[in-house]
Amino acid sequence: MINFQYARATDLADALRQIAAEPGAKFIAGGTNLIDLMKEDVERPPRLIDISRLPLREVEQTRHGGLLIGALVPNSDLAYHPLIERHYPLLASAILAGASAQLRNMASTGGNLLQRTRCYYFYDTATPCNKRTPGSGCAARYGVNRIHAILGTSDACIATHPSDMCVALAALDAQVHVAGPSGGRTLTFADLHRLPGTTPERDTNLAADEIITAVELPERGFAANYSYLKIRDRLSYAFALVSVAAALELEHGTIKEARLALGGVAHKPWRNVSAEAAMRGEPANRATFARAADAILRDAKGFAHNAFKIELARRAILRALSQAAAGTPQSQSVKKIR
Repeated sequence: MINFQYARATDLADALRQIAAEPGAKFIAGGTNLIDLMKEDVERPPRLIDISRLPLREVEQTRHGGLLIGALVPNSDLAYHPLIERHYPLLASAILAGASAQLRNMASTGGNLLQRTRCYYFYDTATPCNKRTPGSGCAARYGVNRIHAILGTSDACIATHPSDMCVALAALDAQVHVAGPSGGRTLTFADLHRLPGTTPERDTNLAADEIITAVELPERGFAANYSYLKIRDRLSYAFALVSVAAALELEHGTIKEARLALGGVAHKPWRNVSAEAAMRGEPANRATFARAADAILRDAKGFAHNAFKIELARRAILRALSQAAAGTPQSQSVKKIR
């Protein structure tokens, strides 16, 4: 690990002043991803700015009936928060599907949104990687790519976004509150993360001198009919091969509203609003769910070792939507798939 300077931000304004004053500096809270990257010589920040003591740990109801989640709320606290468990169980389930209890105790809400890919080649500085060194090439395209993307890829990158929480937040239509030198702004969750295109080194649409302050959830939480299904190589402490956040609003067996987001398949949580819209007014049955899966995966493309993900994703979508429709969400404590 390189030498670096350390400073603690006293308040939000101080954090923004410090990040603007030092090009290449990074904010650190739980450090569950950044420290790993520094140990592997992937990230080399000259200065770490500790924001862990900023007053961003509240979960508050908004005047619109939703929730405002501070960026420093630990993942464990959020998963077990009474308002999340009661009104947004899809989010609680997704959080509990990720990492380990120890990591969830440390990881922050904002940090979870900003974690970087777990691509083997991104972490291996002896191999070319356009995310790590723009223009050097993508070793994964012709290497071992079993865990890599099948949707939204480019010639420059086929890495996947690793978060479980973010898949649920995408399905719930969350918003992200951001602060910077010129003031605050709000991003839709769909606009936070980027597809690789020709600039895979940019994971998000945040500027280098901006900081996430909160995540806002809308009033609708789909608490009755939801499921978070995560398919992985082992039942705990593994990233998703495919994950699905499914949420339905039903009326006498007919779909009034549908939300569906996928993880483990793209450079960002993958959501197809056209496929969701096509389910509205349709019966909540296997035929409807199969058409949605076909629409979502129509442009999927496999590589040498991950083509199996296309059929796996199709089956996972069918299973998750069926669980949601039946009101029998996938358990994260008993991980056997129903």
